[in-house]
Amino acid sequence: MDCRVVVEAAIPVYDVTTPDEAIRIAISKTGEMLNPDLSYVEISMGSRTSPDGEELPPAFIAADEALVALELEMTVFNVEQEEHASRIARKEIGQRLENVPLKVLSVEIVEDAEGADESEDESADDEGGDEPAGDETADEPSDERADETVDDDEDDDLIPDFDDLVEDG
Repeated sequence: MDCRVVVEAAIPVYDVTTPDEAIRIAISKTGEMLNPDLSYVEISMGSRTSPDGEELPPAFIAADEALVALELEMTVFNVEQEEHASRIARKEIGQRLENVPLKVLSVEIVEDAEGADESEDESADDEGGDEPAGDETADEPSDERADETVDDDEDDDLIPDFDDLVEDG
């Protein structure tokens, strides 16, 4: 099964004066840390609420330094349990974002991708069977294998047997 995992990250940002500036810098900084290895991770602003339930901006600024809440989303493939998917996501993202606290917010099972992949594979099989080019490419590997066996026979002639080496020495 495939799972979509959302992880919250607390990104520190320095020398900022407005929440918008802090958010832009935090997204840029996170993108630099994740790319190119994890370019498939989606970065978005997180949401914060006060204890009363009031919506707060994702950046908290004090003394020209900010702590920005970002949500990082990634799809984890071929897992057996949701807990396994969350551990993989935390590990992959945590390796790139050193000293950044992470918290798994949600894990959703993705079912549509498997059905779409199967239908694409079936249509590719149907199209490939009608073309004669597919038959030509199937013959080429066997010719290459025949050439490899000839090369192996030549190598046997160049390298003496073990018994011949022992007798000569």
